[in-house]
Amino acid sequence: MGRNIVETIVGALVLLVAGAFVYYAFSKSDRGTGSGVEVLARFDRIDGLKRGSDVTLSGVKIGTVTGFDLDAKTYQAVVRMSVTSDVKLPLDTNAKIVSESLLGGMVVVLEPGGDERFLKAGGEITKTQGAIPLAELIAKFMFGGVGQKSN
Repeated sequence: MGRNIVETIVGALVLLVAGAFVYYAFSKSDRGTGSGVEVLARFDRIDGLKRGSDVTLSGVKIGTVTGFDLDAKTYQAVVRMSVTSDVKLPLDTNAKIVSESLLGGMVVVLEPGGDERFLKAGGEITKTQGAIPLAELIAKFMFGGVGQKSN
């Protein structure tokens, strides 16, 4: 009988530690907190970008991609991002989609401009550069397309 009590206590302790770890992981990630401000950006290409991809400014994660849609009129991808509310983005902020690493996914990199006015919640970043697929870049380099305009 005493052995069952010890096993029960050890099992409860393991569950408690696992629960504490899950709580810590969610508290340190800014997913699902709802404390961000939504901003939009339109891109010609978003190859490899996914919901949950990082949004960075000066190499620091300030938000995540929350979703994307296709604009039926312009055929551009409209990317929705949640950016932490304590970061004020100038109206002339640039957004570009770049590869996180040679093996990794894509991230949205924001480059602030010099405008003294700031984007409001639901505002749109108008200066964008879409994703350049790595395979396309390598093919241009290998087959002499570097420095030439593509059709």
